[in-house]
Amino acid sequence: MQRERRFPKIWIWLAFICFALVLLSSNASQHSSWNSAEQLVVEGTTPIQSFFRQTVKLLVDLWEDYFHLVDVQQENRRLKLALDSLKRENALYRERVATHERLSDLLKFKEAVSRPAVAAQVVGLDPTGWFQSVVINKGMKSGITLDMPVVNASGVVGRIVSVSPHYAKVLLVIDQNSAVDCLVQRSRDRGMVKGQSARVCRLDYMVKSGDVKEGDVVITSGLGRIFPKGLPVGTISNVEEGEGTLFKEIEVTPAADFSKLEEVLVILQAPSEERKKEPDPSMD
Repeated sequence: MQRERRFPKIWIWLAFICFALVLLSSNASQHSSWNSAEQLVVEGTTPIQSFFRQTVKLLVDLWEDYFHLVDVQQENRRLKLALDSLKRENALYRERVATHERLSDLLKFKEAVSRPAVAAQVVGLDPTGWFQSVVINKGMKSGITLDMPVVNASGVVGRIVSVSPHYAKVLLVIDQNSAVDCLVQRSRDRGMVKGQSARVCRLDYMVKSGDVKEGDVVITSGLGRIFPKGLPVGTISNVEEGEGTLFKEIEVTPAADFSKLEEVLVILQAPSEERKKEPDPSMD
């Protein structure tokens, strides 16, 4: 019943507004001032017209802004995906450039060694954690056998201690079980480089009369029957006179950075194999 009573009132107000608009329109061409009836109509209908106009404008603006924001969100989503794709491509490009530079240095070192060698990639660490060693992705199928020397572009890395058809384990020179017969490049004094920690080795059996100082380069002597002569092992970082001993206490910083070890070279032809190919003097 209330709904039925409300409709007539609405129609009355609409009829009144239409009448007022017609009245105002009929007098629009006249320049005389509004009379009392017209003033009453203007005062009553103008706020209503203003309210409807502002309401319609607000709804239109909200509708247009909604679609605009939807388009902006979609565009931002597309731009974000494109930016992420470019970041991935840039990272991949940088990695390829860095790998190319490392492999170029390794190739130059291989040419300098002038021995048959095979390149390998470090694919793992020692699974037991007892030794300073790494696993490479080349094994017997590539001609790798025990005690073959392993190097990189910086110098000596270690030697092969275990091998399978497709993988091999390399004992690093920083391991305490490693020992490499070496020379001080400048003075030609001999000693034995042994592993001590991840960053430091020690040069043992260097007599106190030996000519050695900080900054000297240590190279392989070629007498250990594993490493060819002249490969960089490290640089002397500290020299002290040992108390109560005949030898100096010498620390060596390894030439290779084992925290960034990724690609290596395995020298396939060991010195012992070369000697087998040399003619036996007793047969002359």
